[in-house]
Formats: sequence, C-alpha cells, structure tokens
Amino acid sequence: MVAAFLADLFESHRAHLLSVAYRLTGSVSDAEDAVQESWLRLAGVHQSEIDDLRAWLTTVVTRICLDRLRSAAARREAYVGQWLPEPIVTGITSARSSDPLDQVVRKQECRLAAMVVLDTLTPPQRVAFVLHDGLSVPFDEIAEILGISADAARQLAVRARKAVAEVPEPVPDTEHEAAVRRLLAALAAGDVAAVTAALHPDSRMVGDANGTTSTAVNVIGGADRIARFLLGLTGKYGIGAAEEAGMRYEFASVNGQLGLILQRGDRPARVVGFTVCDGTVWGTYDHANPAKLSGVRL
Repeated sequence: MVAAFLADLFESHRAHLLSVAYRLTGSVSDAEDAVQESWLRLAGVHQSEIDDLRAWLTTVVTRICLDRLRSAAARREAYVGQWLPEPIVTGITSARSSDPLDQVVRKQECRLAAMVVLDTLTPPQRVAFVLHDGLSVPFDEIAEILGISADAARQLAVRARKAVAEVPEPVPDTEHEAAVRRLLAALAAGDVAAVTAALHPDSRMVGDANGTTSTAVNVIGGADRIARFLLGLTGKYGIGAAEEAGMRYEFASVNGQLGLILQRGDRPARVVGFTVCDGTVWGTYDHANPAKLSGVRL
C-alpha cells in the first residue's frame, strides 16, 4: 500500500520532472533516464527525510542532469557539425494527451528557439537559469547544487538571461502555422521571391546530422541564401506532401508547434522545426541525426 501510494505521488510529478530534465539536458532520452533514476533514488530514501517531495525530486533530477551535461560537453568535442537539442515530436492532434512528453511541450519555455539557446550556455549557467527563472528556486539552494556561492549563482543566471533575451518570443500557434504554410506553399511553387518573402530578413537555418547524411546544412544566414538552398533541396530530392514525392513530408507538432517529418519509406528521415517572428520564419532547424530522433512519438 505504501509503495503504491509513493508510486502514485511520483507519477503526479513526472511531467514536471521531465520538463526540468529536458530543459537541462536538451535530450529526450537523457531526460527520461534522469527521471527514472530519481524514482530509484526515492525508493531508497526513508520518507521521513523528505519535507517537500516535489522540491526533493527536482533537486535530485537537477544533480543527475548536471552530471549528464558535463559528459555531453565531452561528446560534443567529437561531434561532426552543429549540435541541436533533440526535438519532441508528437501528433498535431495530441493537445489533450496524457503523455508526459505532450505535457512538456505545452510549455513555451520548451519551444525550439528557447532550447537552442539553452544549449549555448555552460552547464552551471543552464542550471541557474532553469531553476531560478523557470522554477523560482532560491539562489542559495542553486548554489548548494553547484557548489558555489549564492552571489556566483546569481551572476550565472544574469549571464544566461541575457543570452535567452535575444530569442524571439513564441508567437500564437495560428500565426506560427500560417507562416510555416506560407513558406511551404512558396517552395511548392518554386518561386524564389515568394520563399524569400516568407523568411525573416535575419532568418537562420541550422542543421544537425553528425556526419550521417551528405545533405546536411551546418548554418546558413539570410533570407535569400536560405531560400535558394531550400529550393535546391526541394528540386533535387522531390520533397513534397504528395504520396508520389521522392521525400514526403507530413505535418507534426515539433516542440509544441507546427513542424515537419520528412519520410523516406516508412521511417522518419529527418525532423524540421521552425521559429516564427513578425509573421515570417525566423529559425529553421533540420534534425537529420537518427540518434537524436528518439523523441518522435506519433
């Protein structure tokens, strides 16, 4: 009875813990592993030692994720090309799903642009920002986790906040969808002027493949360059929504907003997510590394 009650309590916090872990690691698999490990640690602790279960679990998950962030830094040194956080991909009609991942991407702080900028922070900056600005955890508690002073933790959050402030605020889903569909319609028409107009003047396209595909892009900046690149890919590979397309795309929810899954046969070949600003596509994120598609849950 006690074990069942504890399990139910833990499950009531799972979506929260998964959200924290995903924002800290940028990895679906690492986030799920961290949450599961926190359950194992909870099972080995006497309940009288825990005053606030949610806070205790948040701290445990944070410590686990901090270790994973530090090991990820070593993995990145050998990584080929750009590094993007893993996307969470769900069906576009899954808004009422009880799946914890669906609940995670309902949060605006888990949108792709926000996750991308979090990946540019140092592990301590990321922890300080996510815990303080996202969860209102006091700096003295953050300092204890990081093994630094409260003032140092505060400075880490300040630096992180400046980086995050450069990212456009998420737009309503209707505005996001309209901008993405406008871009796709222009690509289907093969109109370079229309494609350029559908892209923000400061737009940026980032690709992550780790050397697994010859068609990966690293970083392209500027509407005109991106437009010509996208039109070249569309024409070369026959990318489209029709069944007979050489590489068929389907709409999906990518970190909570409209994106694409490009299918080759029955398997997802890559996931494309977008960020919209001023009614145009500001960010395009091409996830082509199969190892980073564990978050595709359709």
